[in-house]
Amino acid sequence: MTPPADAMPPGRTAGATAAPPTRTAGTTAVPPAGVRRSGADPAVRPAGQPVAPRDGLLRHRDFRLLWAGQTASAVGSNVTAVALPLVAVTVLDASTFGVAVLTAAAWLPWLLVGLPAGAWVDRLPRRPVMIACDLVSALLFLSVPVAAVLGVLTLTQLLVVALGAGLARVFFETADQVYLPVLLRPEQVPEGNAKLQATQTASYVLGPGLAGVVAQAAGAVTALLLDALSFLFSAACLLRIRTVERRPERVGPSRSLRREIGEGIRFVARDPYLRVLTAFGAASNVGLVGYQAVLVVFLVREARLAPAPVGLLVAAMSLGGIVGALSATLLGRRLGTARAMLLAAAFTGPPALLIPLAGPGGRLALPAIGGMLVSLGVAVGNVLKGSFRQTYTPHHLLGRVTVSMHMLNYGTIPLAAVLAGAVGAAHGAGTAIAVMTGWLALTPAILLIGPLRRRRDLPAAPKRP
Repeated sequence: MTPPADAMPPGRTAGATAAPPTRTAGTTAVPPAGVRRSGADPAVRPAGQPVAPRDGLLRHRDFRLLWAGQTASAVGSNVTAVALPLVAVTVLDASTFGVAVLTAAAWLPWLLVGLPAGAWVDRLPRRPVMIACDLVSALLFLSVPVAAVLGVLTLTQLLVVALGAGLARVFFETADQVYLPVLLRPEQVPEGNAKLQATQTASYVLGPGLAGVVAQAAGAVTALLLDALSFLFSAACLLRIRTVERRPERVGPSRSLRREIGEGIRFVARDPYLRVLTAFGAASNVGLVGYQAVLVVFLVREARLAPAPVGLLVAAMSLGGIVGALSATLLGRRLGTARAMLLAAAFTGPPALLIPLAGPGGRLALPAIGGMLVSLGVAVGNVLKGSFRQTYTPHHLLGRVTVSMHMLNYGTIPLAAVLAGAVGAAHGAGTAIAVMTGWLALTPAILLIGPLRRRRDLPAAPKRP
């Protein structure tokens, strides 16, 4: 599956769609070594604590643990991205609208608790929050095979699991975005994001293919066990990290939760770069998640594919994301981070028009090619946007800024899933995919409204009056 726009590594899908990822480093977007913005490393890294080796992150023990845990987690989540809809379709005979509602449930928590979650995470140590979210999610996904064995599994339970895991994802992903700069120096954040993005994107290929094979061999319910185990492995890796994280320091006098939330929203609303990137992410996610919400139904019921070919086709559609993740840093350096963002948007939109042209035999190559190009553009754009936000935003605001952007970006996802499900129920899944990909093809024009079109690189820090 293709991750939603602005999905950050190692974000969890928590349900029916892929999640997931971050940005590359244009040299102007990252402060030079030794330069710290207010609220950055001194607030989170005790004096004298070892920092990452200067000869690469592969020798950084704590980053390797984070990377390993999130790689396993991403594979498990992308198994679920195919397995959960397959359970609904093949075990419970759910309708097109019912399967789409599963996607909506997974993303609805961003609308319900997204903004206060950012403020709460900015008040708490991030690693314990991430571990708790992993454990809760493991229990939720483990409940599905248990219920199936007992013969009591229902679509309502799948909705509850998707909603609960989505709620855990809100806190996990927000804390994770703030935690990476705790482990790494500012100039290393882009490299860390690129590595996380590369394995995250590879999971969009491995996960769906694995889900299809396991579902056909042992049943779709069995495939969900892999995701439960991946959450436990992620929690174990986080527990072994040695970096000491200070409790976040308060900046200024104690303020109400409402004021802290407002500060994050105002920062995004007033900044010309974050504002346009948020609008683009929200609009493009309508198309991205809309077509993905009914894709499995379309492939099973209209294209008449078995579970294994469904998984393999979805995996093939994600292959471009690996190329995008691996090339994002190079593109940012060669073209400039702002220009690379515009190029990525061009790949995200128009190629999606190939997806609804799918048909039997050789016509299955059309969604594969379209999906590859879309996933390439999304991966490059997510890497660029994520690292830009992490190095551009003052650290004490990062949780609130991240969740303010995510609330709008991800807040459109439940609406898109329900809309796609309604169109699919009335006119067929193929028509729903055509409507959603048509919208997606138009969204890159949003980036031309802001200052990106006039710049080579994204800026290193916001200008202050």
